[in-house]
Amino acid sequence: MSSWQIVRVVAGTFILLSLALGIPGSPVFVSPWFLAFTAFVGANLLQSGLTKWCLMESILRRFGVKGGC
Repeated sequence: MSSWQIVRVVAGTFILLSLALGIPGSPVFVSPWFLAFTAFVGANLLQSGLTKWCLMESILRRFGVKGGC
């Protein structure tokens, strides 16, 4: 997988997990504060789309993960 694919998989996983932990109707509900993490991930995705720069992707490339399309 390339770095941009890993970023999207991790972001999607974080969003789904934080929604499951933050919505009161969920069987694994912990606290509504997990919704703040959902907002944080969404804001980072928005920033990445507007600026074409993503910190996680930069970190992954330093660990040797290939970039590209």
